[in-house]
Amino acid sequence: MQQAVHKEQNFVNGVNVTELFNTIDAIKADSRIADFNFRAKNKWVNGSMNVTTVDDYDGALQQFSRETPFVLQKDEPEVLFGTDKSASPVEYLLAALAGCMTTSLVCHAAARGIQITEVESSYEGNVDLRGFLGLDEKIRNGYRSIKVAFKVKGNATEEQLRELVEIAQQRSPMFDVISNGVPITIVASV
Repeated sequence: MQQAVHKEQNFVNGVNVTELFNTIDAIKADSRIADFNFRAKNKWVNGSMNVTTVDDYDGALQQFSRETPFVLQKDEPEVLFGTDKSASPVEYLLAALAGCMTTSLVCHAAARGIQITEVESSYEGNVDLRGFLGLDEKIRNGYRSIKVAFKVKGNATEEQLRELVEIAQQRSPMFDVISNGVPITIVASV
């Protein structure tokens, strides 16, 4: 994607704001640039241990492949029949939400010229195993609720910083997927 609209590079919070606005301008000119397709491949190892590889993806009318794919191990705590050698899938979901909301907050702050000096957040999710174990069909299999707490500091008013937290919630793709759900198509090969 060629972007020569803004020449001088401007960084706020480590975000290249010049390229951010060039990308916005490019998407306004051709909305196909905004379509991305991310992929992950998973393989069961043993017990509750499995490994996911994240490598190639499509976006901005291009195909990308990482020089070194990311490998994510998932397990369960021992009390949940695992070996506790890595985070569980539900903990990865909290981590994904944390990363996405933080990135959304920082990027939107940068676009507004607000310098952020600190972002800390905590995430708690409540799960009732009776759903997962099939003991009560009225109980949800996954998180019943998730609580998020942010601590944000920067060169803005308290009201502006609170607004950035709201924007993070409004613009985070992970928050959207978790709070609104997304259609999933499953194909089984046996």
